Formats: sequence, C-alpha cells, structure tokens
Amino acid sequence: MPRVGAKRRGRLSMTSLIDVIFLLLLFFMLSSTFSKFGEIELRVNGASAAPFSDSPVVFARLDATSLRINGREVNAENVEQAVEPHRRGERVTLLLSVTSDASAQALADALRTLARVPDADFSVME
Repeated sequence: MPRVGAKRRGRLSMTSLIDVIFLLLLFFMLSSTFSKFGEIELRVNGASAAPFSDSPVVFARLDATSLRINGREVNAENVEQAVEPHRRGERVTLLLSVTSDASAQALADALRTLARVPDADFSVME
C-alpha cells in the first residue's frame, strides 16, 4: 500500500555528470606537466654488440651501502681517480654488477657517476 504523502522520485540525468567529469579530465590534462625529470642513457649490449676489444676492463660492484671498483670502495667523487690506474692510456670498459639489495636510486646515482668518467664505456651486467 503506497504512502499517502510520499513523493515519487524522478530519474537522475547523467548528462550533466558526464559533462562535469569531462571538464575535470580536460582541466587536469591541460594543467599537468609532462616533463622528464631525469634521463639516464642506457645501451643494450647483446648479440648485436661490437666484437670484444683489447681495452682494459674495470669491474664495478654496487650494493646497498657502497660502490666498489675492482674490490676497493670508492665514493662518487673519486670514481675517475679509481679508474685511471687501470686505463693504460686508452679507453676503458666498465662492467657494473648490481646486487639485489641495492636500491633503484643508488643504481641511478651510480650510472650517472660512471657516465661522467671520460673515455669509458660501461655496461650493466645481469
């Protein structure tokens, strides 16, 4: 039995809701920035890599707390000086090994540091 004083509720129009959602989407798309905060150039060495050269190879190891070059712990400022004795007057190849406990930020910092070493190619080992 229907109530005597009850009003019947009308259907809600979805058109205005869709318009508002579209305007909000448009606003956030146009007001946000699509800039790149930082880029690190990585080259993939695989089957198409250049043949092995006789350039000196320097091993770098990154773990949770430190960066080691040929077994000796170095900080970011001393990487170039740590690589220099192994250079023998020519280009050097740096191989970076990353342990599982190293953070992504530490890897990014190490890659930026190794990229600053002059006359050096570096690869990240699997």
